[in-house]
Amino acid sequence: MFHKILIANRGEIAVRIIRTCKYMGIETVAVYSDVDKDSLHVQLADEAVCIGGAKSSDSYLNMENIITAAISKGAEAIHPGFGFLSENSAFADLCLECNINFIGPNASVIKKMGNKSKARELMIQADVPVVPGSNGSVKNLEEAKKIALEIGFPILIKASAGGGGKGMRVAFNLNEFVSSFKTAKMEAKNAFGDDTMYLEKYILNPKHIEIQVLADKYGKTIHLGERDCSIQRRNQKVIEEAPSNIQNDLRNKMTQAAIKACEIVKYENAGTVEFLVSGDDFYFIEMNTRIQVEHPVTEMITGFDIVREQIKIASGEKLNYNQNDIKYTGHSIECRLNAENPKLNFKPGPGKITHLHIPTGPGIRFDSFIYIDYSVLPFYDSMIGKLIVKADTRKEAIRKMRAVLEELVVEDIPTNQNFLYMIMHDKDYVEGNFDTFFVERKIDSLLEYDEYE
Repeated sequence: MFHKILIANRGEIAVRIIRTCKYMGIETVAVYSDVDKDSLHVQLADEAVCIGGAKSSDSYLNMENIITAAISKGAEAIHPGFGFLSENSAFADLCLECNINFIGPNASVIKKMGNKSKARELMIQADVPVVPGSNGSVKNLEEAKKIALEIGFPILIKASAGGGGKGMRVAFNLNEFVSSFKTAKMEAKNAFGDDTMYLEKYILNPKHIEIQVLADKYGKTIHLGERDCSIQRRNQKVIEEAPSNIQNDLRNKMTQAAIKACEIVKYENAGTVEFLVSGDDFYFIEMNTRIQVEHPVTEMITGFDIVREQIKIASGEKLNYNQNDIKYTGHSIECRLNAENPKLNFKPGPGKITHLHIPTGPGIRFDSFIYIDYSVLPFYDSMIGKLIVKADTRKEAIRKMRAVLEELVVEDIPTNQNFLYMIMHDKDYVEGNFDTFFVERKIDSLLEYDEYE
C-alpha cells in the first residue's frame, strides 16, 4: 500500500480523497494555485505545494509542476480526482515515466475510452448499442455537414475530449449546425486543448443512466449498480440518484454491456459507463475513466468507499469480492450546490461566506470545502458542495432532502439552494416522470420562489 499520495485537484473532491487517505493511514500532499492557499484541502493535507497562478493552465493543468511537487515530496502515487488532468493520457504516461503511480486506468485505456469518439468506435466493434452518429471523429466542417444530413436532425455535436457539458451543442437544422459546430469546437479547444469533434443523433426525451464499475489489474470487473443522472441543465448534471426507476431486465442488459465494454479494453480502476435510455432501448454514449462527481449516491446504497477501492486497485490489490457480494439498500439522492444565481441565468456568484450551517443526522452527508469566512473564487467551477441523503425509499429520500435544503444556511453568496428545493417539490419529479429535458420544460415554475437567497 502507498505511504504518501499527492492529490492533483482542488475543492470538494480533494477533501474527499484526503479524508479516505486519512482513514487508510496514508499521508497526503495537496497542490494549490496562489489564490487557493486558503482552500480547505490545503489545510487538511499533511503537506501542501503551490504549483502556479490562478489560471488552471498555470496550476491544476500544469503537469510539470505537479510531477515536480510529487517527486519533491516523495509521493508514490497521484490521485487526479475528476476534471483537470483526470482523463489526460499524456499525464498518466508522464506519471509512469517518473515512476509515480497514476490512480486510474493506464494511458492506453484513457486514450481509447477517455476520447469519446474513439470509445464510440470500440463499442460499435463490440456490438454494444450506440446512438446513431459518425463512426469516430469528423475531420472538418464540410465532412460534419455531410454526415449530419445523412443522420438527420436534430444533431448533437460533441467534443471527443469533452465532459461536464463543455464542447457540446445541439443543432435542429443546417444553419444552426454550422454555427454550433464552430462554437463547440472553439469551446473544446479552450477547455481541453483538443478540438476533435464527433456527431450523434439527438435522442429526444431520454433518461441518462450510468453504471459504476470497478476493475482490478488481474482481469476482474464488477459493477456497483446504476445511477439516474437525468436532471440536467445545459448538459450538466444537477441532481443524481440511485437506484434508477428502470425494469430489472433492462438493468441487467445495461450492466452486462458495461462489463463487456470494460473487458474489451482491459479496463482498470473505477470508471463509469454512461447510457441514454429511450423506452426499452439503451445506447452507449461515453465512458468516464475516473471517479464521478455523483459517486456518493452509489456509496450510500452499497456501503463501498469508491476512492478507497481506487487506491487499493492502483496499489496492486485484487478485488476480493464477487458480483453476488454486492448488496443494495435504500435510495440515495444527491443535489449539487452551486454558487450561482438561477434568476440571473445561473450567473456564478463568487464572494465571502459569512455564515454557514450544515445539516447533519442519520443518512445525511455534505461533501464540500467551504467554511465561514471562506471566499469562493471566480476562477474555477461554481460547485461548492454536494448534499447527499439516504432513506429506505425514494419518497422518504425526497422528504429528507427537502428537510436538508430547508435547514442549510449559506449566507452572503448566491446559491441554487431554492432551485433545488423547488425540484424536490415538483409533482413530476416526485412521481419519477422526468428525463434530460425536465429542467428546460420546467424552468419557469422552478424559478417561482418569492425571495432569492
